Formats: sequence, C-alpha cells, structure tokens
Amino acid sequence: MGAMSPLSMRVIVVFLTGVMVGCTRSARPVDEAAREGILLIGNGAEPPDLDPHVVTGVPEFHIIDSLFEGLVEESPVTRGPEPGLAERWTISPDGTTYRFFIRKDAKWSDGRPITAQDVVQTYERVMNPLLASEYAYLFAILQNGPAYIAGELKEFKEVGVEAVDDHLLEIRLEHPVPYFLSLLTYTCWRPLPVHTITAFEGLRRRGSAWTREGNLVSSGAFQLTEWRQDRVVVVEKNPHYWDAANVSLNAIHFFPVASQDTEERMFRSGQLHLTNEVPLAKIDTYRAMVDTPLRIEPQLGTYYFRFNVTRPPLDEAKVRRALSLSIDRQAIVEKISRGGQAPAGSFAPPGAGGFKPIEQVKYNPAMARQLLAEAGYPDGAGLPAIELLYNTSEGHRLIAEAVPQMWKRELGIDVTLYNQEWKVYLDSMINLD
Repeated sequence: MGAMSPLSMRVIVVFLTGVMVGCTRSARPVDEAAREGILLIGNGAEPPDLDPHVVTGVPEFHIIDSLFEGLVEESPVTRGPEPGLAERWTISPDGTTYRFFIRKDAKWSDGRPITAQDVVQTYERVMNPLLASEYAYLFAILQNGPAYIAGELKEFKEVGVEAVDDHLLEIRLEHPVPYFLSLLTYTCWRPLPVHTITAFEGLRRRGSAWTREGNLVSSGAFQLTEWRQDRVVVVEKNPHYWDAANVSLNAIHFFPVASQDTEERMFRSGQLHLTNEVPLAKIDTYRAMVDTPLRIEPQLGTYYFRFNVTRPPLDEAKVRRALSLSIDRQAIVEKISRGGQAPAGSFAPPGAGGFKPIEQVKYNPAMARQLLAEAGYPDGAGLPAIELLYNTSEGHRLIAEAVPQMWKRELGIDVTLYNQEWKVYLDSMINLD
C-alpha cells in the first residue's frame, strides 16, 4: 500500500479531506522576480513527465494546468464550469449529447489552429488500450466507450466523439452524466497537440520526447521554455493563447523541493513566492503571526493508503476493512496535520458537485478486531508481514508512523515502513511492488 502526494491528493482507503496549505510573502529574489512579472513556486517533487494522459501526481498537474486549457475550465470564483477553449456549448434535452463550439482564435503555441479533430484524436489516444492510460476508465461514459477501452471495438469512429467541422465538436454519452462539464476540467480531458505527439512517436507510447523542453506544444496561457531536471521547470507566457492580453504573468518558475523544511527556509529567505506545503510543526507558528503569510484554502481531495490486493493478506476484504476501521482519523487531523483537514468517512469528499456522501467508514476498533479474527488472525496472530510505502515527505512520514501505531495498539500487528523518492515511488505503484 502507498500514500499519495501531496496531502491534498485523492486516494482509496480514505484518510483526510484535502486542504492546501501554502505561504506567500515578498523578499529579496522574489522582489526582482515580481518586478519582471515572474512567479516563483515551490512544487514538491520533480515531475516524471508532463504528459496529461500518463502522469498521476499533483506536482505534474500544477505545471500542466499552466500549459494546457480544457474545453471547459473551472471558475476560480464559483468553482463551476466556464468557457475555455470552447466559447459555448449546448446540451440535448435528454442530457446525453453535448456540442462544443471551439474558439476560432484558439491556437497551439506553435501557431497552428486548435480544431475539433484535435480533440477527437486526443480522446482516441487516451482511450486506446495500447497506451494503457490509467485515466481511460473516465472515458467509459462516452457512447461505445467501454467496448473501445476494452479493445472489443476496433473503430474509434463508432465512439461518441465527432468533429462536425473544424470548430464544432459533438460528444455523445452512454447515459446522462450530471457532472460531465466539471469532468472536462480534469487534465486528461484537455485537448493535446496530436500532431506533435505523433512526430515524436508518442501516440501509443509513454515517455516519448514530445513533452520535453523545445518540443512541447501547449494550448494554455504558458509554454514550456526550460526544464532542468531536479532544479526548475520554467513556463513563459504563450503569445498565441487566445486570451493572452489578460495574462498578467510573464513566467512561472516551478521548483522541485521535496523537503518541506527546505522549502519553508527558501520561502523565509525570499526565494519563493508560494510554497507547496508547510511543515506540520510550523503551522501553529505561522497561525500565531499577526500579519501571517499562511493561507489555508479548501481543496476537494482525499488522502488515502492504497492496498495492493494482489498479495496476501491484503487480498482479504476483512483484513482491509479491519485496517481501515482501526484508524482514528479525528486524531490525525487534530494532532498531526493540524491544517483544517476533516476526517474522511467516504471516498468522495463532500461538496464535489453538490454531492453529500453518507459517511461509511468510522473509527471502530472493536469491529476491526472482530473482522481480523474472522479472517483467521485473532489479535494479529499469524498475519503475513505488511509493508507501508510512502513517498519522501515529512508530512507523509508523520502520518505513516502514526497509523501503524494505531494498528499495533488496536489489532496487535506490526507494519514495516519504507519511503521512496517520488518518481521511484510512482514506478513501485504502477508495478504493484
């Protein structure tokens, strides 16, 4: 099992509703950058890639957000959908057919027009079984989507995505999906430059050079101009962006700083405008400041540990449920994270599209012990060894230490901890290692 990053990351056996904690202040290097219209951001781990169909982590999403725009974007004020590359759309009375009118002045950063056919080819790529994208399942809502994703349907033209003309895209769904417009804001739904991806032989292959500096063609407010591994990712204003006149920043510098303590020191010394996270031990200190730079902003997300169900004893549902029921989530948010997070009783966080989940998971150590005994491991006796993997982070380490202590106290089991750097950790998850 493994813990996702950062603290606001979505997850499977639920821990905490995500809250993004960051600092903002101006000093020394940040002053010069501000005069030049450059934003300096701490971005957590080094991104393994910038392919929206491949990456799964928040550090990558931050950068992708600056590079690619969706047909629909999320309003920063209402959190509801607003026009992006599509200037408007229509919805059929039965809620299954959407028509998106793509802006005629929308262009890729290489100056080439963005067309409805680009969107069709983007969706064909992410759904194609050969790419094996983890996000393919999100497209199963498209007409004939499940059959194409499974490889049973060979002709993509039979899937419910059609370029009526260069600027009119029609999407037909298997059934009404009330949250569909919000879903389009997610990175994997954003149109990609298939002409560039094809040139670098990345249409069916992960890890091609199309996302590298000098190659990547974007659709959003910024374009990639520099990527120095483990040092900085630089994006600069995209002159071909349809709304470039209203983009106030000239550039954003994303610094991969895995250590929260290092990042916080960089902030205090004026090397960053914005941190990705704040060391948990420093939150109360910043809170107590009269003119605090601390910002705590609600973010829909869930912190979880992921079970590897291909190996015993986690292939047994009663064992997994026992582990979940013996986690005191309230204690974690009060004594460890302390950033305003809420205990999560369900996978979907409350407030997602107006959804109000019924709490399903509660702290119940008595039931946990009963389930573990029913699984054949009374008081943890005979339970095969369990390892807990987390990516390198002080916040993750504290939670990863606290939870096994709860399991030891309530269930009598021992768990081995080990951590890995972000990119190695992602490989371990993908390979179920």
